[in-house]
Parts: sequence; structure tokens; C-alpha cells
Amino acid sequence: MAALTADRLTPRRDGKRVSLPVAASTRLFAGSLVCLNATGYATKGAISTTLKAVGVAVEAADNSGGANGAINVEVERGTWRFGNSSGGDLIALADVGSVCYVVDDQTVAKTHNGNTRSVAGTVRDVDAAGVWVEF
Repeated sequence: MAALTADRLTPRRDGKRVSLPVAASTRLFAGSLVCLNATGYATKGAISTTLKAVGVAVEAADNSGGANGAINVEVERGTWRFGNSSGGDLIALADVGSVCYVVDDQTVAKTHNGNTRSVAGTVRDVDAAGVWVEF
């Protein structure tokens, strides 16, 4: 495209909520950690090195019997509380500001476990109920 020579009405999104196509054979629960797989479809958080965490499912989406992209899911970015891992992967208050890693669609961990987990987001707080993660 050439440079502008007049005013332009530029479309805008706030980036907080998006509608994403869901991967084939995938069921996402409302409130679950949502990732994009290697081909760009929404899938649930799981142990994998190829996932990109994108936010939380605002609603349930059941594409169990569908092909890639047969349905979409509403996903919202922000700071959300997830379950804390355990043992050496337990996230502590001292980890605030550090990245954390996806264990499953409701749990995050302190380490990538030998490069087997994808980044979930940034730890913003830790309390008795879990870990506050920003996407």
C-alpha cells in the first residue's frame, strides 16, 4: 500500500476479547485457559511446547465432532486466577513478575519442566486460592 494522502478511518479493536476458531475434536469449558495450536486454532491448555496461551474462554465451546474452525469461542485477555502446581513447580509470591507455564486448562507451573511446557503468561499475584496470570 502507498502512504496516506488524506485522513483514514482505521478500524480498531481493544484486543481484550476475540472470537477464535476452535480446533477439531476439541471441547473448551467456560473459564478454561485457551491456547492456539501450531495451526492457529483454539485448543485447551495442555503440556506441549507448541501452544500459545491467549486468554480465558468466556463461554463453553464444544467442537468435539467438528472440523477445524467449525465453531468459534470467545476468548478474553486480562489477569485471571488459575490453580497452582505443586512440589518444585509451586509458584510463590517471590515469582510475581516471572513467566509461568501451562500444565493443563486450569493449572500453571513455575518451570517449563525440561522444555515440555509452553508459556502461559506473567505471574501478577499468588494467593491461597491460586496464581493470578496476565495474558
